[in-house]
Amino acid sequence: MQTKTKVEQWVERFRAIGLDDETMQRWHRLFEDQDPAGHQSFLEWLELPAERIAEVRSRFN
Repeated sequence: MQTKTKVEQWVERFRAIGLDDETMQRWHRLFEDQDPAGHQSFLEWLELPAERIAEVRSRFN
């Protein structure tokens, strides 16, 4: 049995409270703007590879 990744779990939570893709992107942008180190830590906690983290952060800064 394959378990869901942390990213998939977070996306499900965000969708459950009504966030769409645009709103999730705004959330990332706000996180990156207000707390870049915290955003980095969160993405690492999600166990994303370094390349993916760099891509996400560059898209939202």
